[in-house]
Amino acid sequence: MRVIIQRDYLRTCLWAAKYIADRINEHENGPEKDRPFVLGLPTGSSPLGVYRELIRMNHDGELSFKNVVTFNMDEYMGLTREDPHSYWHFMHENLFDRLTDIKPENINILDGMAEDPEKECEEYEKKIASYGGIDLFLGGIGVDGHLAFNEPFTSLRSRTGIRKLTTNTKVANSRFFDNDISKVPSSALSVGVATVTDSKEVLILIHGHNKARALAESVEGAITSKWTCSVLQMHNGAIIACDEAACGELTVDTYKYFLDAEREERL
Repeated sequence: MRVIIQRDYLRTCLWAAKYIADRINEHENGPEKDRPFVLGLPTGSSPLGVYRELIRMNHDGELSFKNVVTFNMDEYMGLTREDPHSYWHFMHENLFDRLTDIKPENINILDGMAEDPEKECEEYEKKIASYGGIDLFLGGIGVDGHLAFNEPFTSLRSRTGIRKLTTNTKVANSRFFDNDISKVPSSALSVGVATVTDSKEVLILIHGHNKARALAESVEGAITSKWTCSVLQMHNGAIIACDEAACGELTVDTYKYFLDAEREERL
């Protein structure tokens, strides 16, 4: 595991966006350029700074999405694509509709209105596999360390499926629903923990004091389904990009180790 500590949220996002762009560009110039680069994507507030920088790179000719296939982490159940609270709407508003060259058919988001949600999840896993898996999965974590909508005590071997949302998650996400928890759906379709960790690389964004314990559990804690983020310790291609504020509960030795080990990545 690598932990990249930046001074603030902006620098964290700039570093992460450059890392993603470098991976896509390397793929385009590498031996596997005839197949698409497969990118996993999250929603929420954490990736917004990364998306803004990727959009800038795309418009400035530094990055093309022509040969990129995307798979989103999750979607609320019971919301249509047109609903402004849906993740389909979020992703198009904040990224896809603002890119110059991504192909609509290469965008994959779970359908929260699927008549057979279990089949929808099975087909999602099959489609990911049909591309040879995900090259890089970008993600964030909740204050309780959940990856996607894999709440505490979700199996670390879980696959894409239906997830019941905890009250804590609904409270945290109510900011997107006029701060009214009653408007937040109680269930979602979500990739599993193993779906994420099967990716060749996983890049997790963590920022802010409220995520400090989640970061500490991800890096220093025991590997446990109570903190699904802790599974990253077992992933050979896991990277956490975080800001100083999120480091409040790391031990001094750990904090200094990663500052020294990744000093060349400091912006």
